[in-house]
Amino acid sequence: MHAFDVLGDPVRRRILELLADGEQAAGAISAIVQEEFGISQPGVSQHLRVLRENGFATVRAEGTRRLYAVDPAPLQEVDVWLERYRRFWTPHLDALATELARGRRARRVAGESGSAPGAGPVKPGGPERPGSSGNSGNSGNSGNAARRGAGEAG
Repeated sequence: MHAFDVLGDPVRRRILELLADGEQAAGAISAIVQEEFGISQPGVSQHLRVLRENGFATVRAEGTRRLYAVDPAPLQEVDVWLERYRRFWTPHLDALATELARGRRARRVAGESGSAPGAGPVKPGGPERPGSSGNSGNSGNSGNAARRGAGEAG
């Protein structure tokens, strides 16, 4: 079975997610998967067998319990296959990281200077309420009208 055939099943992906947190007993895995997917214990066992036979999971006996863990080798093979496609998303993620860093820096600088970047002077009465009219001299009446809604008297 090809790696993407194994990973294409949502139940097997969920089992791998559970195993990514560390070794898990088959009973614990089964209980979670049965609850989330509504499949029987033998069904969960079948998925565990597919993962084990295709090298995605290892199992060891501890008394009567069977403990499963992720085997990283097939996932590394998937990672190698994905390498040629990373160029489609890596620049976008790099650009996002740059923008997040700029935002953090702007907030830090604004915190040091005491105002938000690009904000004008703060009025003595405090920050404006959402919907207020700003510098129009209406003392927030347009915000009140917007809160009342159309057709209501105020």
